[in-house]
Amino acid sequence: MNTPYARLRISDEPCVHVLGSRVHLVSVTQTVDQIENWIERRDGGCRRVVVTGFHGLMEAHKDPWLRSILNSAELWVPDGIAPIWAARLHGHHHVTRAPGTEVMREFFLRAGRKKYRSYFYGDTDHTLDALQAAVKDRYPGHEIAGVYSPPFMPLTSAEDRDVIERINTAQPDVLWVGLGMPKQDIWIYERLDRLRVPVAIGVGAAFAFIAGTVPRCPDWIGNLGFEWAYRFVREPQKLWRRDLLDGPRFLFLAGLEFFRKDALD
Repeated sequence: MNTPYARLRISDEPCVHVLGSRVHLVSVTQTVDQIENWIERRDGGCRRVVVTGFHGLMEAHKDPWLRSILNSAELWVPDGIAPIWAARLHGHHHVTRAPGTEVMREFFLRAGRKKYRSYFYGDTDHTLDALQAAVKDRYPGHEIAGVYSPPFMPLTSAEDRDVIERINTAQPDVLWVGLGMPKQDIWIYERLDRLRVPVAIGVGAAFAFIAGTVPRCPDWIGNLGFEWAYRFVREPQKLWRRDLLDGPRFLFLAGLEFFRKDALD
């Protein structure tokens, strides 16, 4: 896809490569620093941030087209523990997760001081109502430019154009997209040349976590690498295939890739 601006890459941040995907080893603070940098630039381009861990890595491994989409984003943030474990195996010992929920919270704190504006696209009307109430209560200085819950059926071309116009007219600083991986990242990619927003970020279930409509895994469990187990216990019908089939396969493939590289070195 051709974009109307020179693409800025985070070349000075360390990365880890897992199954053909490149993940930047950035913290929550570093991620929001970069988001602010793009907002302040305001050069007419829309930068993409991918926020995912094991699930995104595995989906990208299975689909080369998706992998190219994710790898072409300006920033891939390590939401889960999988890229962190991979980074530590490759000698990066002081890296940490940057969950999408925490990225949003850190941004909201700064937005309250600098009057940044957010647009929330995705999830249900119920979740968006609760999200707006939670943000207004906890981050009173933050401005919500708009929200939109898309229907479950695909939008027509006219409806899609109307949605993009609505977002652009609202003039948010950040467009947060909560459609789930990989749908949210494909959605952003396919509309990139029409979005007049400094930054677009796919954050999966973070809308529901901040809204309080879905309980979030405690930090100590997530930092130990067991967020998948916590969420699986709560949503087994939704997550059984990912966790019980893709999980072991990912560990095998990632381990095989590491030992092959180690043998070559």
